[in-house]
Amino acid sequence: MWLAIVVSGAGTYAMRASFLAAAHRLAHVPPGVARLLRQIPPAALAALVVPALVRPEGQLHLLQPRLFAGVVAALVAWRTRNVGVTLVVGMVMLVALEAVWG
Repeated sequence: MWLAIVVSGAGTYAMRASFLAAAHRLAHVPPGVARLLRQIPPAALAALVVPALVRPEGQLHLLQPRLFAGVVAALVAWRTRNVGVTLVVGMVMLVALEAVWG
């Protein structure tokens, strides 16, 4: 068991240290790769948010308050580009829809 722990720790350390050793080669990324890397954060956020909006209880359910509030918040974010306004409008919409929906 101790051998597995030591080998896992050494492997983890080696993986993290390899990025430091290769950092000088990663400093100059080709433009195509840089464009691709800029798409990772929005894709990761979408992968977290969309399932929470369309499958809140684990089943596909398109007629529910969370999805409607999310769509309204997305429209507000698109029009205003203001995170605070988007959060407030989305939460107010969700609370109002859940109160009406039941």
